[in-house]
Amino acid sequence: MTPTALCGLLAESDRLQVFAAVVLGARSLSAVESATGLPARVVEPAIRRLQQGGLLAVAEGELATSAELFKDAVRAAATQAEPQPQLDPDRQRDLILRTFITDGRLTQIPAANAKRMVVLEHIASSFEPGVRYPEREVNAILRAWHDDHAALRRYLVDADLLSRDTNEYWRSGGPVVL
Repeated sequence: MTPTALCGLLAESDRLQVFAAVVLGARSLSAVESATGLPARVVEPAIRRLQQGGLLAVAEGELATSAELFKDAVRAAATQAEPQPQLDPDRQRDLILRTFITDGRLTQIPAANAKRMVVLEHIASSFEPGVRYPEREVNAILRAWHDDHAALRRYLVDADLLSRDTNEYWRSGGPVVL
């Protein structure tokens, strides 16, 4: 079972309450009704659906759950996860970038200058060499990377990766990938 299917089974409040009641020790329909405060007309279909999905079982006349189902789903999803694309051909730089960039967004600005420079050079590649950008466009590009676009802009200018003249910016440093 996939994590998505598990979440789907528990996405409905009634099913979630029924499942939680069984996890906490309710072993019969009446015990689940008592624990959740839900009527039998709601509990019965929820139990049936959770049984069909494999989250609940009846063992020796009592309701039971299996925590192994969650572990198996997580293991299966972990083995199916696609490897992240390489952010830099240099292994060391790639490791730094992976530490601070998740899903194309900068999670935090590195405090260490050397690591910050690796990240800033990577972000500077978002700007085309020779193109002049108005401040509003620079802010939009940097906001896609991190919410504190003003700090990023200052760091890029201070690191001589971007230059500025009267609200106009251009890329002035960093590696150029051909």
